[in-house]
Amino acid sequence: PNTDQKKDFTSRVTNHTMVNEQMQFFLRGFRRDAHPMAIMTGLVGALSAFYHDSTDITNPEHREIAAIRLIAKMPTLVAMAYKYTVGQPYMYPQNNLSYAGNFLHMMFATPCEKYVVNPVIERAMDRIFTLHADHEQNASTSTVRLCGSSGTNPFAAIA
Repeated sequence: PNTDQKKDFTSRVTNHTMVNEQMQFFLRGFRRDAHPMAIMTGLVGALSAFYHDSTDITNPEHREIAAIRLIAKMPTLVAMAYKYTVGQPYMYPQNNLSYAGNFLHMMFATPCEKYVVNPVIERAMDRIFTLHADHEQNASTSTVRLCGSSGTNPFAAIA
């Protein structure tokens, strides 16, 4: 992307990092020792109940907003699941942080003290996210495309 496109994409992702407060009640239905992927499957699938306004896969605008929402909300859901399993309160995303910095904040900050993101770890996480996204083009993308080809809800396909 050019500079303006990157800025627009980053802004759109940043402004969709919050999840509906009711997601925490859904999360509480899981055992604290449940497998993380089982929790994520349930949480991502549950997004379809909150964002049914963007599930028409024949509509390019719906596909785009569903993708933005998934990219933005996945770190929030992962951090919520982690915090739940360790018995800590959820930390809300902060729009002034980078994607990786925000993830680290939501994972490791607590309400009782200020958390400062280590820039070295933030940069490493950014690279890890990029490598992971590239690696997942093989198996995960094929699975989602196979599920999605049936016309299913995009959140269900990702779950």
